[in-house]
Amino acid sequence: MSQERRIILTEADLERLHRLVEQHSGGHNAGLAEMLEQELDRAHVTSRQDVPPGVVTMNSVVIYEDEETGAHRKVTLCYPWDARSDEGRISVLAPIGSALIGLSVGQSIAWPLPGGRTKTLRVISVLYQPEAAGDLHL
Repeated sequence: MSQERRIILTEADLERLHRLVEQHSGGHNAGLAEMLEQELDRAHVTSRQDVPPGVVTMNSVVIYEDEETGAHRKVTLCYPWDARSDEGRISVLAPIGSALIGLSVGQSIAWPLPGGRTKTLRVISVLYQPEAAGDLHL
């Protein structure tokens, strides 16, 4: 998790994600919220207009690779209330979601999973990013 790499977040995503962390800091997702908060603390923050199109922002559609197995998966990064794993919609509070937020195409991260395991993920492509598509209302 604490790797020497910078993630990029928009001002709007950072503000919303800080509120999400606050909401979950005392509940059963407190550990997940803390991990997400550590990621937020390392972010380079930019405006929605200036975020590069290859960065994973909230509501982005991403293809990532599990570097251990070589498997690719297409997911949409969303807020917990919109998560539906059977539809490929993963919460930013889930370990994979927290790992992906703010990464750029080509970046990898080793992320801790429940049970003491670690998964190394690499962003292959960002198929859709709301900011690049002009969907600034998302």
